[in-house]
Amino acid sequence: MRGSGAPSLDQLGVFLTVVETGSFAAAGRRLGRATSAVSYAIANLEQQLGVQLFDRDQTRRPALTEAGAAVLAEARSVSIGVDNLRAKVKGLADGLEAQIALAVDVMLPTARLVDAMRAFEATFPTVALRLYVEALGAVTQLVHSGIADIGISGVEATLPGIERIKAGGVELIPVASPSHPLATGTAHAPGAARDFVQLVLTDRSSLTEGHDFSVIGVRTWRLGDLGAKHALLLAGIGWGNMPEPMVRDDLTTGRLKQLHLSEWCGGFYAFHAIYRTDTPPGPAGTWMVRHFSQQAD
Repeated sequence: MRGSGAPSLDQLGVFLTVVETGSFAAAGRRLGRATSAVSYAIANLEQQLGVQLFDRDQTRRPALTEAGAAVLAEARSVSIGVDNLRAKVKGLADGLEAQIALAVDVMLPTARLVDAMRAFEATFPTVALRLYVEALGAVTQLVHSGIADIGISGVEATLPGIERIKAGGVELIPVASPSHPLATGTAHAPGAARDFVQLVLTDRSSLTEGHDFSVIGVRTWRLGDLGAKHALLLAGIGWGNMPEPMVRDDLTTGRLKQLHLSEWCGGFYAFHAIYRTDTPPGPAGTWMVRHFSQQAD
């Protein structure tokens, strides 16, 4: 048997239907075709591929040959790809975005982000996602520059043309390793925290350049990554403010201790869902903004 052409989507569909129903006659009934037409389509497919797909001689019902089993996996992959293509084209025709670029503040609790992404995938399986995780004003800058369609920002970097919708927030608390002098049980004079290195998250954007947030230490180490800050705190290097959900397990197990400082005891870090008013989100983006807002409720 020698291959002599490319199979059509219809032929692959007939092949898959025969496998699913177990016989040419059953496939014909499902497809509304004569059994002979199904048999003819399979014979043409075998001729074009150059292999025998079914063993018609050894069993009463058509059984896949070794080559047929290999072709089956590829045929299913093609069928799924075609279905996805049709769904994406239909979504585009209905005004659905092909892709959403989302920028989130690094302080956003991981559980909230995972919840939103899981629900988004289930609701909009054809929409691709590009995710940025940034600190402070960098989220707003990505949205303002058009790189991101939507942002979940924690900094009041108000810019013209940016819509802001409340999306809850997170408690920031000062913490340090149990071995750190500020974490010992002895009382500390007001202002003692200023004498120790404070680990501070720095802004990679220019929007909040020159502005410090919750910085009271005279000696500061500036970091652009919250994970690195967390690791240094666990190692006993400096003290700093962290989102409570991120250090909850550390506080429970004693790896970190919450500091009770007279000059700073923590505070609420508010989030806003933001987007440009001249390029408002489509159906998928609107759903995402609403989901983050409803999470806060």
